Amino acid sequence: MPAISLHSPQNSQGGGAINDLQRLTVSLRGGFEQQARCQLFRFTGQLDAYSDKQFGTFIAEHRSPGQPLVVDLSHIDFIDSSGLGALVQLAKQCNADKQTFLVVGNARVVQTVKLVRLEDYLHLQPDLATALDSLAA
Repeated sequence: MPAISLHSPQNSQGGGAINDLQRLTVSLRGGFEQQARCQLFRFTGQLDAYSDKQFGTFIAEHRSPGQPLVVDLSHIDFIDSSGLGALVQLAKQCNADKQTFLVVGNARVVQTVKLVRLEDYLHLQPDLATALDSLAA
């Protein structure tokens, strides 16, 4: 799969959207943007048992250890235990590589992550601006 890398002044600041998300499954789309401070992955749709493998593969194809990794799930409509498992696996890989890992969630994602008490382990952030600001600190 080709990398989606959009470089515009708005996107390099983290304020813009990755407009052309790549279809990973019928229900999940994803995009990747290399920013100055981090590797930013954005997803929309459903992160579930039907898409968790494609989610992991997409990140593995674009991830490079060393620079912080931010996963923006603020446009995810649904996440199940398989999606949470994919996030935990990614967090384990980042921890092993001593790579900063942050997850941005919306109300649905936050509720699900907090239900299983993974908010600290996944370094859950309320929004992308907060996540990017925490990297600058």
